[in-house]
Amino acid sequence: MTNILFVHNNFPAQFGFVAEAAVTQGHRCAAIASPTGRAMPGVPVEKWLANRASSREILRDAVRAEADLIRARAAAQAAMKLRDQGFDPDLIVGHPGWGETIYLKEIFPRARQVLYAEYYYRTADGDVGFDAEFGPAEAPMELHAKNMGLALALAEADAIVAPTPFQASRLPDMFRARTEILHEGVDTARIRRNPAARLATKDGRIIDGSRPVITFVSRKLEPLRGYHIFMRALPRLLAAVPEAEVLIIGELARAGYGAAAPDGRTWADVILDEVRDKVDLTRVHFTGRIPHEPFIAALSLSWAHVYYTYPFVMSWSLLEAMACECLIVGSDTAPVRDAITPGENGLLLDFFDHDALADTLIEACRTPRQFDPLRQAARATVEARYDRATTCLPRWMELIERISGR
Repeated sequence: MTNILFVHNNFPAQFGFVAEAAVTQGHRCAAIASPTGRAMPGVPVEKWLANRASSREILRDAVRAEADLIRARAAAQAAMKLRDQGFDPDLIVGHPGWGETIYLKEIFPRARQVLYAEYYYRTADGDVGFDAEFGPAEAPMELHAKNMGLALALAEADAIVAPTPFQASRLPDMFRARTEILHEGVDTARIRRNPAARLATKDGRIIDGSRPVITFVSRKLEPLRGYHIFMRALPRLLAAVPEAEVLIIGELARAGYGAAAPDGRTWADVILDEVRDKVDLTRVHFTGRIPHEPFIAALSLSWAHVYYTYPFVMSWSLLEAMACECLIVGSDTAPVRDAITPGENGLLLDFFDHDALADTLIEACRTPRQFDPLRQAARATVEARYDRATTCLPRWMELIERISGR
């Protein structure tokens, strides 16, 4: 039996399926999380509480580092509570992105660490500066300084996990040597296309897929995920295909990834105002954030699923759409290329060319059957490379066994 401590700001998050398997195999587990974390059967959670906020008037370059250290100190206090209760981990599996793992070597010096490297900030070839329309949200030195807490944490890692090749490529060379590319994967037994799917819109209409349905997903409907490009493609699409329906899934939020929308507004409204007079909004359905079951129903109804992103973290929604045999129309950016090979299991387009996006969506609506091989290949890709039960979980458990020395 191995004592395993999971550390994640929002546990269980990416680690839930690993923790569940560890408990099933007889390992003793515990977790440290922020107040938003949740316990799991067999995995009690010690929640940390910060006793101070970030300083006012601090050097801007130091804002993120101070916040990470505040969280690190609070997480260390939670770790001491676990230690005092008799929990002494052999292995720590942690997400260092918010700083919580920085001091854990001081609390549990004998524990080995597997740390999850989600995104290492760079001033080139990443999200910042990619889209000139919105400009860089942060100055180069300020952006570089955001890595201070992450770099300090990764220096203590015995192994590093990056979910995709692009995310691994962001890491400095000194960390890449200890990095394994290992995604959380998709539960393909549960996430699959439902041919009988139906979805009710907010105005009471029932969408059943008998007419073209275009889907778009973005957690906060922000430019980083191509929301502005998608919306600018809609006038031509809806004019050319008058029977098409559009499902836009995501929160109407002011701030998401990247810069906040101006004047206290949401990006959803800012960009919608550009095209409001050019589209039939009765066929454009903003669902908001929806539970997972209707989300899968929406993907099952999709004739074409648009996934655009700056060079940044690849969304889970892309792989779930592939598992649901969606026709993926993606941006030709590095994170999407990690999963999609154009012409084999999806289509990739220049991120900024909204006319090309409109043309492709029109073709997908008019001749849907020609894309069936791409749909089937998308599902096959997920089954072969990202299936949780047969690929990702066994590799995670092997890594835990190896690094813990069992």
